[in-house]
Amino acid sequence: MSRIDESRPFHPVRIALLTVSDTRTPGTDRSGDTLAERIAEAGHDLAARAILPDERAQIAAQLRDWIADPGIDVVISTGGTGLTGRDVTVEAHRDVYEKEIEAFGTIFALVSYETIGTSAVQSRATGGVANGTYLFALPGSPGACRDAWDRILKLQLDSRHKPCNFVEIMPRLGEGRPS
Repeated sequence: MSRIDESRPFHPVRIALLTVSDTRTPGTDRSGDTLAERIAEAGHDLAARAILPDERAQIAAQLRDWIADPGIDVVISTGGTGLTGRDVTVEAHRDVYEKEIEAFGTIFALVSYETIGTSAVQSRATGGVANGTYLFALPGSPGACRDAWDRILKLQLDSRHKPCNFVEIMPRLGEGRPS
């Protein structure tokens, strides 16, 4: 079973946080604030933060800028993962991914089901890797952000988590890429 091995060193990661919304502002971004607080509480560094409208090209461009930045290890977005016509965050992420982490969406759905029941079917949360950087797209509600961070990302972004975690394989994410 998964656990934190206190004998192993903790390695903080640098996380960029993107809120995707046509209406949120820095003063009303409760989901972004929820994630920023949890990132800091876990001992990680908030390397960048932005709010963009639900525009696929703009979202993908921001993701590409952040994965090109050697000071960013992980990008987490919140918002735009639903089913409406303006929900294009998943498509923007997939425009950027080199590899998708298919099980992330599955595990998120299982976690969400425990909280919101069959409404979890409406989420298209996703994860992937590009240019040696992890990318995760979460729904825009504070509750979904709490669930994703507390039950998945907090553990997988902790270098002490066993039996395995995302941090320990970070140095190998770029294997096989052209230099």
